[in-house]
Amino acid sequence: MIRSADTLFARLFGGALLAIVLAHLLAFVWFHYYGPRMPPPPGCDRPMAGQMQAPSDRDPAAEAGQNDRRRPPCRPPLLGIPLVPLLFQLISLVLAAWFGAKALSRPIRRLSDAAERLSENLDSPPLATNGPREARQAAQAFNLMQERIREQVRQRGRMLAAVSHDLRTPLARLKLRVEQIDEPRLHGQMSQDLNDMIGMLDATLTYLNEQRTSEALQYFDVQALIESLAENAQDNGDDIQASGTCRPLNSQPMALRSCLNNLIDNALRYAGHARVEIEDASDRLRVSVIDHGPGIPEDLREVVFEPFYRVESSRNRNSGGVGIGMTIAREAARRMGGDLRLEQTPGGGLTAVLDLPRI
Repeated sequence: MIRSADTLFARLFGGALLAIVLAHLLAFVWFHYYGPRMPPPPGCDRPMAGQMQAPSDRDPAAEAGQNDRRRPPCRPPLLGIPLVPLLFQLISLVLAAWFGAKALSRPIRRLSDAAERLSENLDSPPLATNGPREARQAAQAFNLMQERIREQVRQRGRMLAAVSHDLRTPLARLKLRVEQIDEPRLHGQMSQDLNDMIGMLDATLTYLNEQRTSEALQYFDVQALIESLAENAQDNGDDIQASGTCRPLNSQPMALRSCLNNLIDNALRYAGHARVEIEDASDRLRVSVIDHGPGIPEDLREVVFEPFYRVESSRNRNSGGVGIGMTIAREAARRMGGDLRLEQTPGGGLTAVLDLPRI
């Protein structure tokens, strides 16, 4: 079934079908005007239209009545052309065009599916190198590109991890020396700057570790996880409530825990309270983390997902965090095939909506 005229299969099949139909229309016209006349069917002695009758001495009325009783009436073929062979040929060519277009578009569809999997997961399986020579060459080039991208990401991760790790030692020594400063104002400023730098290094290592982590999908009790996170936060004196029920979800447990942890921590840090609502459906699971804090302007709700970005008007250094929690949360959601978006809470505040598919 052709679902869209914008697919390669639809265009190949449509072009072949148009050519076939036009060719048969021309054949019909040629046979009708220039082709030979078809002979009368067997068992019919009556002359065809335009043929001369031989003179007869018998009574014409009696002869006509006798012939009508013995032989069926003669009808010329439709339009005077071989209709059945042409229809059989038309159907055969349409079926051949269908399967031919499908075979030609299959390698492109496989390449498109592989590219989509690669955009979601760099560790996706390589593309099978089979089919025609051109398809094999495209698959080999795609697999080589995928391996190079993976190697570049690994090199970047190793480099950043090494730099982040090596910086911790001089920062720790510098922090010890700052403790010897007697002036309270200078001591506080330098300590705050050092703590921010150490926090950014820790966040960078966490972010790189999240990117390297690859989990298998398994059924997981999301409701129990949310209730556990809420109880832990309540034990620490935080104002958080959870509501709603859901069935187990086929997901990545560590990625899901990391995503929800960052969303709840973000709401508690900047609003002082949080409410988690679960909405379950047959094909999707939606988890909303709602707060009534300062919120985020609409034009900045996508920018906050960039690493280390901070909305300084409502999220300053005194509130903690280095601006990477939302980045980790969205990437975790997308690794599970879902997405994370930010909305305004009715009455003011911010609502983080985690939307996950039921696979």
